[in-house]
Amino acid sequence: MPPDKVVAANVRWLAGYRHPRHRDAGGLEQAVLEAFTEPRPLMAGAAAAGEVLTALPVLYHALWSGRLTADLERPLGEHTLVSPGPAAGEAEQEQHAS
Repeated sequence: MPPDKVVAANVRWLAGYRHPRHRDAGGLEQAVLEAFTEPRPLMAGAAAAGEVLTALPVLYHALWSGRLTADLERPLGEHTLVSPGPAAGEAEQEQHAS
């Protein structure tokens, strides 16, 4: 069975940010991850992390990589609830190991 159209559209959108250059664009990776230590709306977290237009690619890369998570069965938008993802703990372990 093919994926739901909304899920497919969200995954296509996030795939555009899969390249590693988006991981820490503008040096905002840590700020973006810290902005979502508790679930909050996508745009509120992007604004809390710094300049929204600079933070969004980092946020989308974190969603793609699983460091952040959101319900992809609904269209991604400014009010989408974003939470820490299962890969967030792995990223912290990598930082402490280095």
